Amino acid sequence: MENQAPKVSAQSRHLALRFISGKYQGGEFPLGDTKEIVVGRSSDLDMVLVEDMVSRRHARIACSDSQIVIEDLGSTNGTFVNGEKIKRATLKEGDRVLIGTSILKVVSTDSTSAAPRRRVEEANSSVARSGQAKTMSGAIDEIPLPDLLQLLGSSKKSGVLVIRSDEDVGRIYMRKGMVYFATINDLEDVQPLKAVFRILTWTKGLFDLEQPDERTLPGEINASVQELLMEGLRQIDELNAIRHKLPALENRLVLNVPLRPALRDLDGTELDIVQLALNHGHLATILNKSPATDLDTARAVLKLLSAGYFKPE
Repeated sequence: MENQAPKVSAQSRHLALRFISGKYQGGEFPLGDTKEIVVGRSSDLDMVLVEDMVSRRHARIACSDSQIVIEDLGSTNGTFVNGEKIKRATLKEGDRVLIGTSILKVVSTDSTSAAPRRRVEEANSSVARSGQAKTMSGAIDEIPLPDLLQLLGSSKKSGVLVIRSDEDVGRIYMRKGMVYFATINDLEDVQPLKAVFRILTWTKGLFDLEQPDERTLPGEINASVQELLMEGLRQIDELNAIRHKLPALENRLVLNVPLRPALRDLDGTELDIVQLALNHGHLATILNKSPATDLDTARAVLKLLSAGYFKPE
Protein backbone atom coordinates (compact mmCIF):
# COMPACT_ATOMS: atom_id res chain seq x y z
CA MET A 1 0.00 0.00 0.00
CA GLU A 2 1.27 3.47 -0.86
CA ASN A 3 2.09 5.81 1.98
CA GLN A 4 -0.36 8.68 2.25
CA ALA A 5 0.14 12.02 3.96
CA PRO A 6 -1.84 12.25 7.20
CA LYS A 7 -5.04 14.24 6.88
CA VAL A 8 -5.66 17.24 9.10
CA SER A 9 -9.21 17.20 10.42
CA ALA A 10 -11.44 20.26 10.17
CA GLN A 11 -11.70 20.16 13.97
CA SER A 12 -7.93 20.43 14.49
CA ARG A 13 -7.31 23.35 12.11
CA HIS A 14 -9.51 26.45 11.82
CA LEU A 15 -9.24 30.18 11.35
CA ALA A 16 -9.03 32.89 13.98
CA LEU A 17 -8.65 36.65 14.17
CA ARG A 18 -5.32 37.48 15.82
CA PHE A 19 -4.73 40.98 17.16
CA ILE A 20 -1.33 42.08 15.80
CA SER A 21 -1.67 45.73 16.82
CA GLY A 22 -3.61 47.82 19.31
CA LYS A 23 -4.64 47.52 22.95
CA TYR A 24 -5.62 43.85 22.48
CA GLN A 25 -2.35 42.84 20.83
CA GLY A 26 -1.69 39.17 21.55
CA GLY A 27 -5.38 38.32 21.86
CA GLU A 28 -7.11 35.92 19.51
CA PHE A 29 -10.75 35.29 18.63
CA PRO A 30 -11.62 31.94 16.99
CA LEU A 31 -13.83 31.96 13.91
CA GLY A 32 -16.33 29.19 13.31
CA ASP A 33 -17.25 28.57 16.96
CA THR A 34 -20.42 30.55 16.28
CA LYS A 35 -22.20 31.34 13.02
CA GLU A 36 -22.18 35.09 13.61
CA ILE A 37 -19.90 37.46 15.50
CA VAL A 38 -20.89 41.07 16.09
CA VAL A 39 -17.99 43.43 16.84
CA GLY A 40 -18.34 46.76 18.62
CA ARG A 41 -18.07 48.82 21.78
CA SER A 42 -21.35 47.65 23.35
CA SER A 43 -20.78 45.28 26.28
CA ASP A 44 -23.42 42.76 25.14
CA LEU A 45 -21.70 41.88 21.84
CA ASP A 46 -19.64 38.84 20.91
CA MET A 47 -16.35 40.74 20.43
CA VAL A 48 -16.14 43.84 22.62
CA LEU A 49 -13.52 46.45 21.64
CA VAL A 50 -13.52 49.24 24.18
CA GLU A 51 -12.21 52.33 22.39
CA ASP A 52 -13.61 55.60 21.07
CA MET A 53 -13.00 54.88 17.38
CA VAL A 54 -15.15 51.72 17.51
CA SER A 55 -18.91 52.16 17.11
CA ARG A 56 -21.37 50.46 19.49
CA ARG A 57 -22.23 47.97 16.73
CA HIS A 58 -19.32 48.23 14.31
CA ALA A 59 -19.16 45.11 12.14
CA ARG A 60 -20.62 41.63 11.70
CA ILE A 61 -18.66 38.50 10.78
CA ALA A 62 -20.70 35.60 9.37
CA CYS A 63 -19.03 32.19 9.42
CA SER A 64 -20.08 29.19 7.33
CA ASP A 65 -18.41 26.01 6.12
CA SER A 66 -17.58 27.64 2.77
CA GLN A 67 -16.60 31.23 3.62
CA ILE A 68 -16.19 33.97 6.20
CA VAL A 69 -17.81 37.31 5.37
CA ILE A 70 -17.29 40.61 7.20
CA GLU A 71 -19.84 43.41 6.90
CA ASP A 72 -19.62 46.97 8.19
CA LEU A 73 -22.70 48.00 10.18
CA GLY A 74 -22.65 51.67 9.24
CA SER A 75 -19.83 52.46 11.67
CA THR A 76 -18.59 56.03 12.06
CA ASN A 77 -14.93 55.29 11.28
CA GLY A 78 -15.35 52.37 8.90
CA THR A 79 -14.04 48.82 8.55
CA PHE A 80 -10.98 48.13 6.39
CA VAL A 81 -9.71 44.91 4.81
CA ASN A 82 -6.17 44.94 3.39
CA GLY A 83 -6.17 48.72 3.32
CA GLU A 84 -9.53 49.17 1.56
CA LYS A 85 -12.68 50.50 3.20
CA ILE A 86 -15.41 47.90 2.78
CA LYS A 87 -19.12 47.47 3.20
CA ARG A 88 -18.89 43.72 2.75
CA ALA A 89 -15.93 41.45 2.02
CA THR A 90 -14.94 37.78 2.12
CA LEU A 91 -12.02 36.99 4.45
CA LYS A 92 -9.28 34.46 3.81
CA GLU A 93 -6.14 33.43 5.65
CA GLY A 94 -3.56 36.24 5.72
CA ASP A 95 -6.07 39.10 5.34
CA ARG A 96 -5.70 42.08 7.68
CA VAL A 97 -8.71 43.86 9.16
CA LEU A 98 -8.59 47.33 10.73
CA ILE A 99 -11.28 48.24 13.26
CA GLY A 100 -10.63 51.36 15.33
CA THR A 101 -6.94 51.18 16.23
CA SER A 102 -6.85 47.36 16.22
CA ILE A 103 -5.29 45.45 13.34
CA LEU A 104 -6.43 41.83 13.18
CA LYS A 105 -4.93 39.15 10.97
CA VAL A 106 -6.81 36.07 9.77
CA VAL A 107 -4.64 33.13 10.80
CA SER A 108 -4.87 29.35 10.80
CA THR A 109 -4.74 27.79 14.25
CA ASP A 110 -4.33 24.30 15.63
CA SER A 111 -6.95 23.42 18.22
CA THR A 112 -4.69 20.66 19.60
CA SER A 113 -1.99 23.19 20.55
CA ALA A 114 -1.00 22.92 24.21
CA ALA A 115 -0.62 26.68 24.59
CA PRO A 116 -3.35 28.52 22.68
CA ARG A 117 -3.18 32.31 22.50
CA ARG A 118 -5.35 34.46 24.75
CA ARG A 119 -8.87 35.17 23.63
CA VAL A 120 -10.11 38.72 23.37
CA GLU A 121 -12.13 38.36 26.56
CA GLU A 122 -8.91 37.66 28.49
CA ALA A 123 -7.14 40.60 26.84
CA ASN A 124 -10.06 42.84 27.80
CA SER A 125 -9.87 41.65 31.40
CA SER A 126 -6.12 42.22 31.47
CA VAL A 127 -6.52 45.80 30.24
CA ALA A 128 -9.28 46.45 32.76
CA ARG A 129 -7.21 45.11 35.67
CA SER A 130 -4.09 47.06 34.77
CA GLY A 131 -5.92 50.25 33.87
CA GLN A 132 -3.51 50.58 30.94
CA ALA A 133 -4.21 50.40 27.23
CA LYS A 134 -1.63 49.83 24.54
CA THR A 135 -1.31 52.32 21.75
CA MET A 136 -1.57 51.19 18.16
CA SER A 137 1.65 49.22 18.17
CA GLY A 138 3.20 46.06 16.78
CA ALA A 139 6.09 44.57 14.83
CA ILE A 140 6.86 45.37 11.19
CA ASP A 141 7.88 41.77 10.55
CA GLU A 142 4.26 40.89 11.43
CA ILE A 143 2.69 43.68 9.38
CA PRO A 144 5.09 45.09 6.75
CA LEU A 145 5.41 48.88 6.61
CA PRO A 146 3.77 49.28 3.17
CA ASP A 147 0.70 47.39 4.42
CA LEU A 148 0.64 49.35 7.69
CA LEU A 149 0.90 52.71 5.92
CA GLN A 150 -1.84 51.74 3.49
CA LEU A 151 -4.15 50.89 6.41
CA LEU A 152 -3.37 54.18 8.14
CA GLY A 153 -3.82 56.15 4.94
CA SER A 154 -7.10 54.49 3.96
CA SER A 155 -8.56 55.04 7.43
CA LYS A 156 -7.38 58.69 7.44
CA LYS A 157 -5.46 58.32 10.69
CA SER A 158 -3.55 61.24 12.24
CA GLY A 159 -0.48 60.85 14.42
CA VAL A 160 3.24 60.13 14.37
CA LEU A 161 4.17 56.61 13.30
CA VAL A 162 7.39 55.81 15.19
CA ILE A 163 9.41 52.85 13.89
CA ARG A 164 12.32 51.54 15.96
CA SER A 165 14.84 49.19 14.36
CA ASP A 166 17.95 47.85 16.07
CA GLU A 167 19.97 50.86 14.90
CA ASP A 168 17.61 53.67 13.91
CA VAL A 169 14.42 55.48 14.85
CA GLY A 170 12.16 56.70 12.05
CA ARG A 171 9.16 58.98 12.37
CA ILE A 172 6.43 59.41 9.74
CA TYR A 173 4.03 62.26 10.45
CA MET A 174 0.44 61.81 9.23
CA ARG A 175 -2.52 64.16 9.09
CA LYS A 176 -5.87 62.60 8.12
CA GLY A 177 -4.14 59.84 6.20
CA MET A 178 -1.69 62.12 4.36
CA VAL A 179 2.06 62.06 5.03
CA TYR A 180 3.44 65.54 5.68
CA PHE A 181 6.86 64.93 7.25
CA ALA A 182 9.38 62.21 8.10
CA THR A 183 12.73 61.92 9.86
CA ILE A 184 15.35 59.30 10.64
CA ASN A 185 17.23 59.80 13.93
CA ASP A 186 16.08 63.45 13.78
CA LEU A 187 18.71 64.17 11.10
CA GLU A 188 17.99 67.57 9.59
CA ASP A 189 20.06 66.81 6.46
CA VAL A 190 17.75 64.03 5.26
CA GLN A 191 14.72 65.48 3.53
CA PRO A 192 11.23 64.09 4.36
CA LEU A 193 10.64 62.19 1.10
CA LYS A 194 14.09 60.65 1.27
CA ALA A 195 13.45 59.62 4.88
CA VAL A 196 10.15 57.92 3.96
CA PHE A 197 11.74 55.97 1.12
CA ARG A 198 14.58 54.81 3.38
CA ILE A 199 12.20 53.74 6.15
CA LEU A 200 10.23 51.67 3.62
CA THR A 201 13.29 49.40 3.25
CA TRP A 202 13.15 48.38 6.94
CA THR A 203 11.84 44.86 7.52
CA LYS A 204 12.42 44.39 11.25
CA GLY A 205 11.50 46.57 14.20
CA LEU A 206 8.63 47.79 16.35
CA PHE A 207 6.11 50.54 15.64
CA ASP A 208 3.83 52.80 17.68
CA LEU A 209 1.27 55.31 16.45
CA GLU A 210 1.70 58.26 18.79
CA GLN A 211 -0.48 61.33 19.22
CA PRO A 212 -0.47 63.97 16.43
CA ASP A 213 2.29 66.59 16.52
CA GLU A 214 0.65 69.98 16.19
CA ARG A 215 3.85 71.87 15.29
CA THR A 216 4.46 73.30 11.83
CA LEU A 217 7.62 71.56 10.64
CA PRO A 218 10.14 72.99 8.14
CA GLY A 219 9.93 71.51 4.65
CA GLU A 220 6.53 69.88 5.07
CA ILE A 221 5.19 67.82 2.19
CA ASN A 222 1.64 66.69 1.44
CA ALA A 223 1.61 63.25 -0.15
CA SER A 224 -0.86 60.40 -0.20
CA VAL A 225 0.30 57.03 1.05
CA GLN A 226 -0.55 55.49 -2.32
CA GLU A 227 1.71 57.79 -4.33
CA LEU A 228 4.52 57.47 -1.78
CA LEU A 229 4.37 53.67 -1.94
CA MET A 230 4.28 53.56 -5.74
CA GLU A 231 7.23 55.92 -6.15
CA GLY A 232 9.14 54.74 -3.09
CA LEU A 233 9.02 51.02 -3.93
CA ARG A 234 9.99 51.77 -7.55
CA GLN A 235 13.03 53.76 -6.42
CA ILE A 236 14.01 51.10 -3.88
CA ASP A 237 13.96 48.39 -6.57
CA GLU A 238 16.05 50.47 -8.98
CA LEU A 239 18.51 51.49 -6.25
CA ASN A 240 18.96 47.87 -5.17
CA ALA A 241 19.85 46.99 -8.78
CA ILE A 242 22.86 49.37 -8.79
CA ARG A 243 23.82 49.35 -5.11
CA HIS A 244 26.59 46.77 -5.65
CA LYS A 245 28.38 49.20 -8.02
CA LEU A 246 28.67 51.95 -5.39
CA PRO A 247 31.63 52.36 -3.04
CA ALA A 248 31.07 51.58 0.64
CA LEU A 249 29.24 54.30 2.57
CA GLU A 250 32.32 55.03 4.67
CA ASN A 251 34.49 55.60 1.59
CA ARG A 252 35.50 59.12 0.61
CA LEU A 253 35.11 60.44 -2.93
CA VAL A 254 38.31 62.26 -3.88
CA LEU A 255 38.58 64.63 -6.83
CA ASN A 256 41.01 63.46 -9.50
CA VAL A 257 43.85 65.97 -9.95
CA PRO A 258 44.50 67.09 -12.59
CA LEU A 259 40.81 67.07 -13.48
CA ARG A 260 40.53 66.22 -17.17
CA PRO A 261 36.72 65.98 -17.82
CA ALA A 262 35.02 69.36 -18.07
CA LEU A 263 32.77 70.61 -15.24
CA ARG A 264 30.58 72.38 -17.81
CA ASP A 265 29.39 68.96 -19.02
CA LEU A 266 27.69 68.25 -15.66
CA ASP A 267 24.06 68.95 -14.77
CA GLY A 268 22.86 70.63 -11.57
CA THR A 269 22.57 67.44 -9.50
CA GLU A 270 26.06 66.32 -10.53
CA LEU A 271 27.56 69.73 -9.69
CA ASP A 272 25.86 69.57 -6.27
CA ILE A 273 27.54 66.22 -5.66
CA VAL A 274 30.94 67.56 -6.73
CA GLN A 275 30.56 70.33 -4.15
CA LEU A 276 29.36 67.92 -1.45
CA ALA A 277 32.29 65.61 -2.15
CA LEU A 278 34.75 68.49 -1.87
CA ASN A 279 33.17 69.73 1.37
CA HIS A 280 32.38 66.43 3.09
CA GLY A 281 33.89 63.53 1.16
CA HIS A 282 32.18 60.47 2.65
CA LEU A 283 29.53 58.82 0.48
CA ALA A 284 27.14 58.47 3.44
CA THR A 285 27.24 62.23 4.06
CA ILE A 286 26.82 62.97 0.34
CA LEU A 287 23.70 60.79 0.22
CA ASN A 288 22.29 62.50 3.31
CA LYS A 289 22.98 66.08 2.21
CA SER A 290 22.15 65.73 -1.47
CA PRO A 291 18.89 67.51 -2.37
CA ALA A 292 18.21 64.73 -4.89
CA THR A 293 16.74 61.32 -4.02
CA ASP A 294 19.05 58.47 -3.04
CA LEU A 295 18.42 56.89 -6.45
CA ASP A 296 19.31 60.02 -8.45
CA THR A 297 22.29 60.73 -6.19
CA ALA A 298 23.59 57.17 -6.60
CA ARG A 299 23.24 57.38 -10.38
CA ALA A 300 25.10 60.69 -10.44
CA VAL A 301 27.89 59.31 -8.22
CA LEU A 302 28.36 56.33 -10.55
CA LYS A 303 28.50 58.65 -13.58
CA LEU A 304 31.10 60.90 -11.91
CA LEU A 305 33.23 57.89 -10.97
CA SER A 306 33.05 56.28 -14.44
CA ALA A 307 33.77 59.61 -16.18
CA GLY A 308 36.88 60.14 -14.09
CA TYR A 309 35.82 63.08 -11.94
CA PHE A 310 36.34 61.15 -8.71
CA LYS A 311 37.97 58.08 -7.31
CA PRO A 312 36.96 56.26 -4.11
CA GLU A 313 39.42 56.28 -1.23
